[in-house]
Formats: sequence, C-alpha cells, structure tokens
Amino acid sequence: MRILFLSFLFATLALAAACSSGSATGSPAQTQPGAAADLDRGPRAGAAPAECRNLPSAADLKKWLRDAPGNGGEAGGLFSGRREWAAIVNRQGVICVTAVATDDPASSWPGSQAIAKAKAYTANSYSTDDAPLSTARLYTLTQPGHSLWGVAQPNPFNPDCLVAPGDSGKTDGKICGGAIAFGGGVPLYKDKTRVGGLGVSGDTACADHEIAKRIRHLAQLDPEKGAFADDITYVTADGPSAFSHPLCANTWRNGDKIGDEAPASE
Repeated sequence: MRILFLSFLFATLALAAACSSGSATGSPAQTQPGAAADLDRGPRAGAAPAECRNLPSAADLKKWLRDAPGNGGEAGGLFSGRREWAAIVNRQGVICVTAVATDDPASSWPGSQAIAKAKAYTANSYSTDDAPLSTARLYTLTQPGHSLWGVAQPNPFNPDCLVAPGDSGKTDGKICGGAIAFGGGVPLYKDKTRVGGLGVSGDTACADHEIAKRIRHLAQLDPEKGAFADDITYVTADGPSAFSHPLCANTWRNGDKIGDEAPASE
C-alpha cells in the first residue's frame, strides 16, 4: 500500500512540474491559435503587402515630392507645390507608402495627409486599364444635378487612418478608402495595366494635380496615352466640358499661367 501511495505521489509531482514548465515557455497548443489568428488578419498595419513591391518606395516618393515643383515650370498655388503630402495605393486600394515633402511632417497641412490617401484611393478606384480618370476630372460630374452626384457616399474615409503626421506610415497595408472629386489624384500604369493610384495634397487642388502628374511621370507610371491623358481641364482655357475643374488661386498648368480663382461676391 505504501509503495502504491509513493508511486501516485511521484506521478502527481511530475505532472505538476510539466504543467508549470509549459506555462512558462508556452506550448504549441497555446501559441498556435494566436499564430493562426495573425495569419487570418492579413497584412499588419505598417507593413506594405506584396502587391506593393513594383510600386515606388517611400524614399523615392519623398524625393520626387521635392523634385517635382522644379521639374516642369511653376506649379502655382499657395506654396508652388513645395509642402505636399503624397500617398500611393496598389491596384486593390491598399496603401503602400505615404510621404511628405517637408522634414517636419507637421509643418505641411496635417489635414492633407488623409486627403492624399483618399485621392490615391479615388484615382485607382474610378480608373480602368484603358481609361484613366484623375480626381480633377471628377469635379463637374459629381456636382449637384450631374450624373455622379453622391458618388462619395459609398466610400467613406476610414477613421482609423486618421493618424498624427509622424505616424503616417502606420496606415501602410490598410484600405483607407475615401472619395475626393478635385485635383490631386492620378491613376498609375505599367504595361497598359492600372497598378494603383497616387494622391497629392497640401496646396490648392490645381497645384496638387500638377505635382501628382509630374511625380507619376518621374516614376514612369503614365497611362498608355501619355502624361496628359487625364490632365486637368478648365472652362476658361479649354471650353465647357463635363470633365472641367474650377480655377484655383494662382492656377498654372504645364508651366503656363491659366488664371485665378474668382473673388468672393456679395
């Protein structure tokens, strides 16, 4: 009887030690469900997905943001396009990179970070492989009484993508959405295929479009028909059109002064 009792006692102590060791180190049964859950969540915020590999890096985007204002003549606007935010999404609408032209992110309009992301999403979402549609060309179509009035409602901007200027990269890997119908967003193309969208914000909408168009060209991601296939158009320069955009303050296009936004009237 004593032998049976001692055998039982030793077995109990051994089992307790094994359980204690498993709790300290973590057994496969404890860690595997968590690992599976991580896989189910998809790309982590801050980690660009594989579909972004053939698109510009954050470093390239920042360089082109700084080079674009001096590449192609005056960009116009309030700051000549020198205080811009920019974002790139892939074909699926997922944010790949975000960049700002200034050394201090908060010195450019903080609100333009979210607008740049929404412009990138819009340009990608409403363009096709054979029909590029910049956000500038959406303006008239989305006004009251026109055919795309209300188009922004189904694609609200994700509030989780509203982050501090210094945390802008933490939205990489997310779909932030948004629908913007003024200048600054252009689709990106490679081998006649739409591969994503670029959004630029931080100045007037007209200057934003100029900078976005120049960056797309520097990145060699123009549409098949060239850099001006979906260029911004103005009634005063090009005549009435369903794709026209209003003039902005100090409006320039391709190095030429187009005009100025009309002053307020009583």
